Amino acid sequence: MAAPKYIKGKEPHKRERRLIFRNVDREGWDPSIATYIADGGYKQLEKAIKMEPGAITEEVKASGLRGRGGAGFPTGVKWGFIPPNNTKPVYLICNCDESEPGTFKDRYIVHQDPHQLIEGMVISCYAVGAKVAYIYIREEFPEGAKILEEAIEEARAKKFLGEDVLGSGFGCEIYVHRGAGAYICGEETGLIESLEGKRPYPRIKPPYFPAALGLYMCPTIVNNVESLCHVKHIIEMGGEEYSKIGTPRNTGTRILCVSGDVNRPGYYEVEVGKVTMGELIDDFCGGVKKGRELKAVIPGGSSAKVLRADEEYTVKAGDGEKTIGIRDIPMDFDTMAACGSMAGSGGVIVMDDSRDMAWVLNNINAFYAHESCGQCTPCREGSLWMKKITDRMLAGGGVPSDVKTLGSVADNIAGRTICAFGEACAWPTQSFVAKFPEEFKKHTSRKNAGKPLSGEAKLAAEGLAGS
Repeated sequence: MAAPKYIKGKEPHKRERRLIFRNVDREGWDPSIATYIADGGYKQLEKAIKMEPGAITEEVKASGLRGRGGAGFPTGVKWGFIPPNNTKPVYLICNCDESEPGTFKDRYIVHQDPHQLIEGMVISCYAVGAKVAYIYIREEFPEGAKILEEAIEEARAKKFLGEDVLGSGFGCEIYVHRGAGAYICGEETGLIESLEGKRPYPRIKPPYFPAALGLYMCPTIVNNVESLCHVKHIIEMGGEEYSKIGTPRNTGTRILCVSGDVNRPGYYEVEVGKVTMGELIDDFCGGVKKGRELKAVIPGGSSAKVLRADEEYTVKAGDGEKTIGIRDIPMDFDTMAACGSMAGSGGVIVMDDSRDMAWVLNNINAFYAHESCGQCTPCREGSLWMKKITDRMLAGGGVPSDVKTLGSVADNIAGRTICAFGEACAWPTQSFVAKFPEEFKKHTSRKNAGKPLSGEAKLAAEGLAGS
């Protein structure tokens, strides 16, 4: 297969290895099925449909593929959780809600290479025994939803979808479902509730693990867009060969979305663990802005804990340990966790020394206060309290105890909610306050503690006193 040419100015970095983004910003490429088939598209579906479904799952397990949506859970292992004695229908859901701030990879796949996703989904449906699949796409992707609808119709016309896929006797249908713009629908059980037409309140796990009790209380597999696209490439090269890409336990390629204070923000597809944070920032992205110094990095979307640039981190090295700086951290799941954060959804947000960390946290807090579904009291109340405290700090009304109060509120959210949104909103506050206490103290003053209450606060206090 000839090497693709790319639009001028959008050529891949020399160290990129493009599998999923091979056709993104490719010269002469369009999202039609004719272009896709001419480039070898749907050949892997033809191969997979002749295999035993269990053999496909085993290839995915052998590949070591970990979910690219945030948690990094092994994809093949998740597929294996479907009860062996199941008699109910099985569903596959593609999570295309991509709403984690700092992440912008799935939309490129949807807009420019939708048939790669559809092929990966049909193969995955065949592997897990799902005859119906849904693409849950966020409201803010109206053009993406239209492109997917057209691609599905094209695939159905060519017998890649429908009652009898490629004459195999296996039937599969894919439907596009548009969400209503809620961040919580990125959580798989909240997404399932929304798909059923209900308020997207995440379910309690256990017992509602989707692989056993998912959509309509039937076994359901929920995978990210990028994860499902990788399935096609695993079938193409075989699980063992795929596992040689990247590093042990961190196989394959990963799309990193870099934004913030760098000279060349954008997307970069690299082998997992083969690129360090420093190489990503300084080589791929051209370093931080002129005259500035690196101050901090959020490595996996806004919910990931922030890493301070002048910190040192202790990680495993063979049978022992070693100490590394932020620029030496490999961009993989395990090392990032060892450094106290997470690889998450691949959204790398870079901040230089011009950034006020109290302002940054306030921006994040405003997002999570707005997006809490409100089901759990610690999250519903706490996310808003954290926003109000940082609002007050930036308005010049902060008091010294606010720094401690911020940490206390966050500590009482994390681990006390039904879903991981509690951690998502608490971790930024916990890490920012712990890593940059001086930044928050400068927004406080003892003089403010003696100031009279505002009108609203005074009324509230009087109401409490009279109760």
